[in-house]
Amino acid sequence: MKATKKLGLQTVAFSRPVAIVSSASCVGPLEGEGPLRGSFDVVYPDMLNGAGSWEKAEVGMFKDAVQTALGKGKHSAQSVDFLLAGDLLNQCISANFAARDLGIPMLGLYGACSTMAESIGLGSALIDGGFAQYIVAAVSSHYASSERQYRFPTEYGGQKPPYCQYTVTGAGAMLLTNGQNIPGLAPRITHFTVGKIVDLGIKDPFDMGSAMAPSAADTILRHFSDLGLQSDHYDLVLTGDLAYVGSSILSELLHQSGLELGNRLRDCGLMIFDRERQQVFAGGSGCGCSASVMCGHIMETFKQGKLKRILFAGTGALLSPTSYQQGETIPCVAHAISIELCDDRALGGGTL
Repeated sequence: MKATKKLGLQTVAFSRPVAIVSSASCVGPLEGEGPLRGSFDVVYPDMLNGAGSWEKAEVGMFKDAVQTALGKGKHSAQSVDFLLAGDLLNQCISANFAARDLGIPMLGLYGACSTMAESIGLGSALIDGGFAQYIVAAVSSHYASSERQYRFPTEYGGQKPPYCQYTVTGAGAMLLTNGQNIPGLAPRITHFTVGKIVDLGIKDPFDMGSAMAPSAADTILRHFSDLGLQSDHYDLVLTGDLAYVGSSILSELLHQSGLELGNRLRDCGLMIFDRERQQVFAGGSGCGCSASVMCGHIMETFKQGKLKRILFAGTGALLSPTSYQQGETIPCVAHAISIELCDDRALGGGTL
């Protein structure tokens, strides 16, 4: 049987655009002091927020994001068919423990910082295939819990190089549904480009931007090629999250391949923090970085009519402490999601 919805080598087109009903973002205090501070639903006063550990704080943040998104969409957990979720911790304990309390049937995902894009894409495929009516895509990350697992506990006080990235304390959740359930103009998911694993030999676990940039370039170029698009097709091509180092490399790689995006190319890791004022090194990273930017600022910008068509390319560095200790290089992946402001039938678009 022919894959009738597949275009080119890596992209699928949904029969009817999948509607974004609502979204929510919850972040820590440092993120709440950044340039996007007005776009978050919840800003916690401290990193623990009354929990007994960093990990428990992340579980609470995850649940808050899902419940807030459901509340904004006027839905309950009982109306959701599936939760597609993940995080950065071993065995995805933040997502799993949150799902235990939420009571929504769950599919756990791991794509490192690409997990939000992966969950949106797979959730849209389930809806488009008629396997679900409502799906929540959600992810989280926490600076201190990630430091404890991947690097050193914060109490250790290990020094970091200036090119490293700062893991965002944040969670984002997005409620998706069949486009017919949302009349009129709404942000809708039209295409999903599945990324390949790309590894150019970077071994430094602090230099994730350099490691991930080639995978972002590979997926973005493939998306434009599969769909036969011109460079000005999207109002915004948003990566998540390459920060300063990776974004510079990505821009050069795209330029060398003939794709000139100019100021339409932005990165969540650079948007969420002010690198001049906040001590975040090259910028933000973590599952919660792109998720909180997408589910907060970007969705608000759609509502304001300032965006009509974007490509969201979530990037992930697929390393582990064990692989690093064994001297392995860092394989990376990027998945891309097309989102358009359109009605249930016609695909809209335009430029800013």
